[in-house]
Amino acid sequence: MKRKLCHIALFALSVLLLISCGAGKSLKKAEQSYALGEYFDAAKYYKKAYSKTPPKQRKSRGVIAYKMGDCYQRINYTLRARGAYMNAIRYKYQDSIVFLRLADMHLKNGDYKNAAKNYEAYLTYKPDDQLAQNGIKSCELAPEWKKNPTRHIVKRFPLFNSRRGEYSPMYAGDDFDQIYLTSSRDQAKGNDLNAITGMKSTDIFMAKKNEKKQWESPEPLESEVNSEFEDGACAFTPDGKTMYFTRCRKDGTSPVYAEIYVSQRTGANWGSPQKCEITKDSLSSVAHPAVSPDGAWLYFVSDMPGGIGGLDIWRAKLSASSTIEYIENLGEPINTPGDEMFPTFRSNGTLYFSSNGHPGMGGLDIFRAIEDKKGTWKVWNMKSPMNSPGDDFGMTFEGEHYRGFFSSNRGDGRGWDHIFTFEIPEASYTVTGWVYDREAYELPDAIVNIVGKDGTNEKVNVKKDGSFTKKLKRGTSYVMMASCRGYLNFKQELETDTIEQDKEYTLQFPLSSVTRPVLIENIFYEFDKATLTPESTEALDELIKLLNDNPHVTIELSSHCDYKGNDDYNMRLSQRRAESVVNYLIAGGIEKERLTAKGYGESKPKVIRKRLAEKLKFVKDGDILTEEFIKTLPEEQQEICNAINRRTEFTVLRTTYKMYK
Repeated sequence: MKRKLCHIALFALSVLLLISCGAGKSLKKAEQSYALGEYFDAAKYYKKAYSKTPPKQRKSRGVIAYKMGDCYQRINYTLRARGAYMNAIRYKYQDSIVFLRLADMHLKNGDYKNAAKNYEAYLTYKPDDQLAQNGIKSCELAPEWKKNPTRHIVKRFPLFNSRRGEYSPMYAGDDFDQIYLTSSRDQAKGNDLNAITGMKSTDIFMAKKNEKKQWESPEPLESEVNSEFEDGACAFTPDGKTMYFTRCRKDGTSPVYAEIYVSQRTGANWGSPQKCEITKDSLSSVAHPAVSPDGAWLYFVSDMPGGIGGLDIWRAKLSASSTIEYIENLGEPINTPGDEMFPTFRSNGTLYFSSNGHPGMGGLDIFRAIEDKKGTWKVWNMKSPMNSPGDDFGMTFEGEHYRGFFSSNRGDGRGWDHIFTFEIPEASYTVTGWVYDREAYELPDAIVNIVGKDGTNEKVNVKKDGSFTKKLKRGTSYVMMASCRGYLNFKQELETDTIEQDKEYTLQFPLSSVTRPVLIENIFYEFDKATLTPESTEALDELIKLLNDNPHVTIELSSHCDYKGNDDYNMRLSQRRAESVVNYLIAGGIEKERLTAKGYGESKPKVIRKRLAEKLKFVKDGDILTEEFIKTLPEEQQEICNAINRRTEFTVLRTTYKMYK
């Protein structure tokens, strides 16, 4: 990312260099190139001066090594920069800043252990330095983010890349069928190598989709937008008629400053670009334009006075005629003492930018930011795999879809940038349901009606095992009604999550028979009384729901006792208990005409069903728990059977209540 910004700040030598005449000539050229921001050439001359400086001149060697490292890190030769900073420390370079710079290079190479070591060394000199403190946090967070990546899928996109560098892709076109990108490939104008980067100056290229909706190779933009200078990092107004881009002009005699230019579309071509007058400050750079989705703001990057760190993100209010009314710094928490660059937007207004000042994974990390109604920003790191130890920046989205392109120099030892794709696969929301007889097993003839607020309205047949599976949509409410001939309907409601991650829901549909008594589990009464205990509430509320879901059903509510005690007493007690349940249901809104209370005492012992038989083992399907049968069992099993006989059930009497009214 060697051309991200062309602003040069003169960096004065901290000590007077006393070196041999052989090194003096190279050193002079190095200082001249450095002053002009020609870091590639400056690094070359510093390297010559370093090699010609005798090792015994330790102080001079330390200074030259530091300056050489400074040039290398500016053009993203991080491995060379790391070696140069290590030499500066070896030769006792006087300024403690060298520990911070070396830590940054370790961080950009994913060496978090040595990065933390050097951040800690720097903090012994500057204990309150925010960048070093964030560096320590980065060393702790980055390994965890790498170990637990997000759902993003990131791939290099060979068609858009060349043997040189490409960065800052940007969608355009009504159908998002065009991509503008910045490249230093061979087709860029001019033949000379840029003394700043060591490559050709960049131009803006454009790729488009063919009739088969496939991307074609990028071609140079045929307009006056491209020049002999560095041109790139473009952005468009929402109507696509105006392009803003960055240009770095140079004359060979003064430092280079980045400027923003604007071009208007005339037909199919872009018109002659004009400089966008954002500020009258001629000694500050402005670059990396981005227009807000509503077209009201032009966001940009600058090192102008009034900022928080090196490079800050600012924004300019655009009038109806696209003139600039005023500018403002985005402030914290967007900007830091480090560098914030490459603002871009998603169509929903979310801001994306890159920073090396927030805790991150290495160089520039991509961050997501949302501004609330009060103008307060919340910022999130995009984590791995969107971010890497290298520089990651320049996102562009394909309309409302969560996919697109971005640029990164990850995995490139030369520090050259390349175009990558990204996407989050659509999260999968699935429901698996099981439909079965409440006291038996699966019901393969059942049908489940599914109705959703998204317009879903369909019937699903269950499988032989009574199950069904259905894909759902995110953040949607559904009602599912299971039905089967000979059974009451059973309804479940479900609302899917809104978070972007796969999730599977499991629902149970226990159907109640209309031809035999159905046990109501978890109904409890006070000892030797008809008073319901609080523990019975949940089961009775479920019964109310079932009756509401089956409004044409009338039922007999029956209570049963075991054979212990007086027969008449048990009969009266069971009747009072059945009436207690009916009264609860009436209080819950069920019409009393639909309910009949009946106490059977011990006269109707439980008939064992298959499911219960398999659970108990000592009884079989069809056994009747009479007094005679129970007394043939061991004492422990007798008590189990007596407890089963003490039960509350309902039996369907009619299924046509008020149906023909």
